[in-house]
Amino acid sequence: MSTRVQQVQWRRDRVLELSSQGFSQSDIATVLQVDKSIISRDVAYFKRQAKNNLQHHIHETIPAEYEKAMNSLNQVLRLTWTIAGKTADEKTRLQALTLITECNKYKMDLATDGMIVSDALKSIQSKVDKINQYGNGNGNGKGSKTEAVDNKQTETEESEVETEDKDQTETTDTVF
Repeated sequence: MSTRVQQVQWRRDRVLELSSQGFSQSDIATVLQVDKSIISRDVAYFKRQAKNNLQHHIHETIPAEYEKAMNSLNQVLRLTWTIAGKTADEKTRLQALTLITECNKYKMDLATDGMIVSDALKSIQSKVDKINQYGNGNGNGKGSKTEAVDNKQTETEESEVETEDKDQTETTDTVF
């Protein structure tokens, strides 16, 4: 890793640390003895990173963990039903049936919470599709005033992100 990249990473680590301690961007710039615009770009970088991390978590981590949890509960249920069916000891059978009941409760919790997450993902995807449809000029021209405002806001946000990305690249090349 080059020295310049290490310096940028060190600065970003400090920006994040100071920001989490309640320092304003101006205060951070003063402490680190850099221009406030550099701190603003670092903060924008953190926001993009957080957004990407959240997207990954929502679309990949949660579904994978959900599947693993359901699979584990199903394995426990199969084994527990086998134990409950084969044992002659009533105490063991009652313990197995209690575990089966608990596993089914956990599965229900996962399924209902999973439905909430699934519904949220569908809602988000629907909005993304709508934005893409209107952003690509494929709208039917009959959108509401709110849709037009949303479209304009999305275009503005996309433009800001592109500018921030460009600025961040330039900053990385010129800082320190």
